[in-house]
Amino acid sequence: MDTKASARGVEVREGSFRAYPKYHQYPGWLKVGFWFCVVIAVAVVLRRVAVFAHLAQGGSSSPTAALDAVFASHEALTLAHILPAMAFVLLSPSVLLQRSRTIWAERLFFPLGAWVGVTAYAMSAHPVGGWVERSAVLLFNSLFLFSLLRAFVAARRGEAVEKMRWMLRSVAILLGIATTRPVMGVFFATSRLTHLEPAQFFGVAFWIGFSINTIAIELWLRSRGDRLPVVG
Repeated sequence: MDTKASARGVEVREGSFRAYPKYHQYPGWLKVGFWFCVVIAVAVVLRRVAVFAHLAQGGSSSPTAALDAVFASHEALTLAHILPAMAFVLLSPSVLLQRSRTIWAERLFFPLGAWVGVTAYAMSAHPVGGWVERSAVLLFNSLFLFSLLRAFVAARRGEAVEKMRWMLRSVAILLGIATTRPVMGVFFATSRLTHLEPAQFFGVAFWIGFSINTIAIELWLRSRGDRLPVVG
């Protein structure tokens, strides 16, 4: 293969040379889903920070005031979780999609992800949706950390395709929290008919959102085999 082709980025198999990722190698639905989740995740964090600032100035008359108060009861822990999580989400495109080498981004990717995972366990001590939500967090957060660890080990061994496979899994699972938001929106919108409170549907929304992302990325990865865009 000529130098120009390798510089543009090519599809590679395990054991061949490393290449830069080609953005168009990802299917349209995956790219749309990724950016959709990124935007939602960032918006949710910014809203939560804004709500904390508003509450500090004298309360809130929002329909979600009771829910906001739950997070405000452990504000420091919430911020310690969501701000690094937002940084991780914003870092993900640099690690997964850019054509240039992103060694600095990858070095931040793993410790940030580990911190987000550890604080997620701590956040599960204050679940809005009780044990249903907590069980979802414990399962999917463990899958996230396992994927992150496998990606880190593969990176240390120089296994580019394996590293990309597990990084994609870890990012997709983490972005499951963004997928829960539209699901929650449906529950909130229909609450007058269903009479369900957040404590009753939060856990269900977590299971639905995280399951969608986890299953979607797994099906796509299995359909691709070793043919993945690889970060050099």
